[in-house]
Amino acid sequence: MLTKAEINQVRELRDKKHRVAAGRFVVEGAKVVAELLEANYRFEAIYATEEWTGAKTQLVSAEEMARLSHFPTPSPVLAIGLLVERPLAPGALNSGITLMLDGVQDPGNVGTLIRIADWFGLERVVLSPDCADLFSQKVINASMGSFARQPVFRADLASALANVTVPVLGCVLDGESVHQMEPHLHGVVAIGSEGRGLSTPVLSHVTERITIPRHGRAESLNAAVAAGIVCALLRP
Repeated sequence: MLTKAEINQVRELRDKKHRVAAGRFVVEGAKVVAELLEANYRFEAIYATEEWTGAKTQLVSAEEMARLSHFPTPSPVLAIGLLVERPLAPGALNSGITLMLDGVQDPGNVGTLIRIADWFGLERVVLSPDCADLFSQKVINASMGSFARQPVFRADLASALANVTVPVLGCVLDGESVHQMEPHLHGVVAIGSEGRGLSTPVLSHVTERITIPRHGRAESLNAAVAAGIVCALLRP
């Protein structure tokens, strides 16, 4: 039986400040926990009711799971992971393809962008400090298991780009058509938020301004949709 303190510690992890303070994050839902386990993600603890069949778990009652859960309708399993953010190594951006997210604050978009990077086999994703929290439930769910496979870093983007020698492709509204873009084996693709676009410090490092031609009347494309199109055309 779980103590009240143990339950409160898990419930507090819904808030970023408590995740950071505890160095832990929570993943809830049969599908997403199964995806992460299949991708060999190691959890510190897994709580599950009798209906969950999977990895070694701590069995809890349905009533306890309802108290642990962040959801109105509890799932049969909830897992706790260690919150670890890896530092971006100097010079790392000069090798392979990097997807750089500049101020993308919607967690669903961030998770989908991580999934896109995983689909296209990109070497890494780099988030600006003001992007959505990598360890939020919405980001992890939207990544569909790619959270466990795709290397993701958080860094000051202008500083990270300062010594980059490969092309830096900035997605903007007034760039050259992506259909005219040369294939790249190495480079950085910078995607901004739908509302703001790329920030001035990042734009100052862009060497190729690219755009997806618009044939209709929509003002902008969803960041994840835009990244998917660019990544599909990027590699030879």
